[in-house]
Amino acid sequence: MTNDFKRLAFVGTPELSVPFMTSLNASGYEIGVVVTGEDRRRGRGEEPSPSPVKRVAIEMGLPVIHEIEEIENFEIDLAVVVAYGSFIPIDLLERVPMINVHFSLLPRWRGPAPIERAILAGDTKSGVCVMKVGEEFDVGDVFTRQEVEISPRDTTETLRDRLVEAGCELLVSTLDDGLSEPAPQVGEIVWAEKVTPQEREIDWGLEAEKIDRLVRVGGAWTTFRGERFKIWKTEATTREIQGRPGQLLGDEVASGKGSLRLIEVQSQNRARQAFDSWKLGARLEENCVFGDD
Repeated sequence: MTNDFKRLAFVGTPELSVPFMTSLNASGYEIGVVVTGEDRRRGRGEEPSPSPVKRVAIEMGLPVIHEIEEIENFEIDLAVVVAYGSFIPIDLLERVPMINVHFSLLPRWRGPAPIERAILAGDTKSGVCVMKVGEEFDVGDVFTRQEVEISPRDTTETLRDRLVEAGCELLVSTLDDGLSEPAPQVGEIVWAEKVTPQEREIDWGLEAEKIDRLVRVGGAWTTFRGERFKIWKTEATTREIQGRPGQLLGDEVASGKGSLRLIEVQSQNRARQAFDSWKLGARLEENCVFGDD
């Protein structure tokens, strides 16, 4: 793989890809073309709108295409892929050199949801890898990597922000230094499947710490009075309270081990609000239980 990168292609779609594109541009790398997902409706009844990457690329005056095969119509030395979200044809990889930025310490958490899975598993560290794009998802050899600590209160959003910041710096420095021979991934392979709505339902029989991790991933839900009830912010404690799992006592909910203090919640068809505010208007009965349909 050549180290003479005069013109790059940038391949990405969501908001988290944007800082990588702008960082490359700000660092003096010429972006000859941007490949991103098709325009689509972002909300009910809305007209199709461009992806975040396309919107910013247009503002930067960069050419944008949607079909990645068309990348060969542009004179580029290397394609940089960050969260593109679509399959890249294998035969194209043989003709166009490509590198990818992945948000984990490979081979742990290959796949589409490495940040969420790291939090759910209780990992204490994550990281970013700059890697060669392989014939399968996230199997390529790694050029460089950077560890990032996961704090006990990290959410998907806070950890993602730090990984993006570290990743932008790593990508630019990796290109500045030139791509040396990448190293094969070593270690246990763990797949990071997307977290489904079913997985986000709270099992109050679990220990409080595990439930808190699910809440920090985002979108955790239970039921209350027969309706879906989301919980956005909690604090796990080792304190055992008298009540069956899911039972609310004061501002704490009993779990299989320990208890969970509720901080921010959202009842169905309502906005997120502080638990204390919700509780004032909820007209709670004694010994009410979450998840008890």
